[in-house]
Amino acid sequence: MWKHAIEDAMEKIKNNVERFGDRFPHVSVNGRYELNNNDDWTNGFWSGMLWLCYEYSGDEAYREAARLTVKSFKRRMEQNIVLDHHDIGFLYTLSSQAQWVVEQDEESRELTLQAADVLMRRWREDGQYIQAWGLSGDAQHGGRMIIDCLMNLPLLFWAYQQTGEERYRQVAIKQADQSQRYLVRGDDSSYHTFVFDTETGEALGGATHQGFTNGSTWARGQAWGIYGFSLAYRYTGHKVYLDTAKRMASYFIGQLPEDYVAYWDFDAPVNANTYRDSSASAIAAAGLIEMLSLLDDTDPYRAEFEEKFELSMTSLVLHYSTIGEEGAEGLLKHGSYYVRGNVAPDDYMIWGDYFYLEALIRLEKGIKGYWYESQPLQETR
Repeated sequence: MWKHAIEDAMEKIKNNVERFGDRFPHVSVNGRYELNNNDDWTNGFWSGMLWLCYEYSGDEAYREAARLTVKSFKRRMEQNIVLDHHDIGFLYTLSSQAQWVVEQDEESRELTLQAADVLMRRWREDGQYIQAWGLSGDAQHGGRMIIDCLMNLPLLFWAYQQTGEERYRQVAIKQADQSQRYLVRGDDSSYHTFVFDTETGEALGGATHQGFTNGSTWARGQAWGIYGFSLAYRYTGHKVYLDTAKRMASYFIGQLPEDYVAYWDFDAPVNANTYRDSSASAIAAAGLIEMLSLLDDTDPYRAEFEEKFELSMTSLVLHYSTIGEEGAEGLLKHGSYYVRGNVAPDDYMIWGDYFYLEALIRLEKGIKGYWYESQPLQETR
């Protein structure tokens, strides 16, 4: 089943290369992807999908298309096009860093190190966090950290491994620590964002941007936590991160409906019209693969995680994918972007497509630590 799903996905992606040209898919409207000129936070996922397809198939058509996206990311860096947010890792880990992993291309390595420095400039020393959005001192977002940023920290860990400069590693660890302290609640659910006083660094409280309420658990945020803390453990060996990822995964699994694909927010009222978020389940699935590669065979969580992971992936393939739908541009239906704002509440999401494909390929090939190190570092504290 996994192989068939991959082959179907790769055919759609190859068709999309011609459709999209030098533009980048974001979310869909009426079954067609909206395209932009590489000025959004989501553009790295398209590049990452092309590198995944090339690594899986060896087909030079994917490689050439992927290389062209990296050239676009180089221009974006040179022209400083919309880089005033935390999602620098999403943009450059899956594009230029992926090219470095695949080809050992020195120019892509240097571009990725530049991206790490851009992310480092978002570190706010007073509050000890990476600012989510906007410029320093921004009236609305100046004091805000975000759970999604856990997925951008591998860029800093990689920069440390490439250069030996401790500052990258220290900021990544501090951000992970603050995320564990302030974004993960006592019941292992999570806040989407947390706000600090911009002048004193005082912790003010949790809040949401895309979730149902400030105190609810936005499904995609919980999924970012599962994968992000697993990756933080891979790079550091700090067991608190793996323990946190396991607890967040247990919470996520415990909230799933009968078909094992998440609603958009775990606290939103459920009725016939409640939106799903297949992208959240795809992220959680990829995160569970990462986590399972780090767990001992005797870990008490392992059996449940393996069972529920396979049920979720099977449901995505059989009931949410576009397998057999001729002309479909996306891989997964019923993803949600910003439900409260009525922005793509039930559509294709390029990040959902990316993590779905990553999970499928890792399942089929048995790959550990995609785009990341193959073994975790030793415990250092």
